[in-house]
Amino acid sequence: MAKQPDSNVKLPDPATWAKNWARIAEQSQKLLTDFTNRQSAEGLPRQLDIDPLNISKAFADMAARLMAEPDKLIEAQMKLWRDYAALWANAADRFMGKEAPPLVQPEKGDKRFKDPAWQESAVFDYIKQSYLLTARWMQQTVGGVEGVDPKIAKKVDFYTRQFVDAMAPSNFLLTNPEVLRTTVESNGENLVKGLQNLLDDLERGKGRLNIKMVDSKAFTVGGNIAVTPGKVIYQNDLMQLIQYEPATKEVYKRPLLIVPPWINKFYILDLKPENSFIRWMTEKGYTVFVVSWNQPDETLIDKTFESYMREGILDGLDAVKKATGEEEVTAIGYCIGGTLMAATLAWMAAKGDDRIKAVTFFAAQVDFSEAGELTVFTDEDTLHYLDELMKEKGYLDGGEMATTFNMLRSNDLIWSFVVNNYLLGKEPFPFDLLYWNSDCTRMPARMHQFYLRNMYQKNLLSRPGALELAGEQLDLRKIRIPVYIQASRDDHIAPYRSVYKATQLYGGPVRFIMAGSGHIAGVINHPNAKKYQHWLNETKTNPPNVEDWIKDATEYPGSWWSDWDKWLSEKSGPKVPARKPGDGKLKVIEDAPGSYVKKRIVD
Repeated sequence: MAKQPDSNVKLPDPATWAKNWARIAEQSQKLLTDFTNRQSAEGLPRQLDIDPLNISKAFADMAARLMAEPDKLIEAQMKLWRDYAALWANAADRFMGKEAPPLVQPEKGDKRFKDPAWQESAVFDYIKQSYLLTARWMQQTVGGVEGVDPKIAKKVDFYTRQFVDAMAPSNFLLTNPEVLRTTVESNGENLVKGLQNLLDDLERGKGRLNIKMVDSKAFTVGGNIAVTPGKVIYQNDLMQLIQYEPATKEVYKRPLLIVPPWINKFYILDLKPENSFIRWMTEKGYTVFVVSWNQPDETLIDKTFESYMREGILDGLDAVKKATGEEEVTAIGYCIGGTLMAATLAWMAAKGDDRIKAVTFFAAQVDFSEAGELTVFTDEDTLHYLDELMKEKGYLDGGEMATTFNMLRSNDLIWSFVVNNYLLGKEPFPFDLLYWNSDCTRMPARMHQFYLRNMYQKNLLSRPGALELAGEQLDLRKIRIPVYIQASRDDHIAPYRSVYKATQLYGGPVRFIMAGSGHIAGVINHPNAKKYQHWLNETKTNPPNVEDWIKDATEYPGSWWSDWDKWLSEKSGPKVPARKPGDGKLKVIEDAPGSYVKKRIVD
């Protein structure tokens, strides 16, 4: 039987209720006034383009194909009506006290409908199921249109999902039971606080909505995150090189150079002591060096992809030799840092430079033919739009990149905060991972466009000799050193199918491992946490198709780090006395994590 309204719900106090709604009206007026004044001060753009990404054309192409087959359109409409008829009958049964199992359920892990009222109340259960049926119908309809160019189809599917996610009943006051209950019980105080949070976010974003995901005052880089002891022993315009203090009396002879992505800050590898990858590596006996990229501004707008190779990896290798006396090293490339590492290794192979003796790739793509949803943002319309954005300042603002990545998981990284911050009027939870996620970085225009066009759009790195870098034609087949490749099963940024393609491109032995979870948790998974799982395939060499690899793979509980440590230790040389920062030819500049990583765009 449908649950009756809770008689214990606190009724609003009329005086407080009226006062808070007056404050809401006042804040709403301020919001509108601030927006109008800002628009007047900034003036209208020279050319108003309401659709710079040409999304409307993609939907128009899809609609034209759909209208060309009216029988399929009628069939889709009839299916929706049948679903609604079944839902109405189901709802009627619930109101009459009969058992009525739901016709549709949220996907596992969907947190939008966790409040008990979504199940217990017949009204909210009906709203929820109506939304889920419509969302499913809409996505199946646009996804089932035949004859649409694959790139356009992917664009339509992506933005349809954005629309569907935005229209969820959980995102609105009158259709979210938790928000309604909170509004009544707090006399509307939640909406007063929510509007203030909205105003604060607009002010912090200088007129652009910058949703606060975490209490930024709860964390300090170098204070309670990124605290593994180490020293900056080298720096140039583009990066600082950190050498970490040894945690053992003896270390492997070959140092380890880590090249993280410059799309985010390096300290994802060193958040808290209990989950720090860097600290764990020092405890395993490695001499760890990490590249900490600078925050690009107007002084770095001429930096190119080649600059990141020369001033990042190559200068880093030279500095490691000066610091330790060792020329031979092992290396890690993470995400786009892995793409740069692969390109650099191909360039070094062409030059006969064999200083890197083994390499590991975390969630790194080199063949972008199946690069996932990010390809939606690399069509010519979007790249032209990015050109215009970067033309004035010479770099891409970090907020643009953050929005792109957040859209890949909009329910978790956008709408959940809209509900929490603006409708419930709460402060975001102090979560270190979200603090890191909000610590945006900029992209120099020339470097970023080279990466997007040559990797994502043209996929040149995967084709022998197709991509030229610093005067050399790159050929990944010439990389004949041992390679360890990590991918994650639920990675939306570097999908495992895309990452796996690299196993067919390198000329040396390749070990592939697939981890549970996604782009971050799949990599940063300390063995002590005993979370997730990983898969290994010891039965054969890597087949061309990843599905064949998965079919014969064995699942193991917990982190993959121990397997990787066993692999890397065998390629890191004998043990030697531990080396401390400053012992070699390079003197200490400052304590880790250094000053470059502390440069923030928005507080």
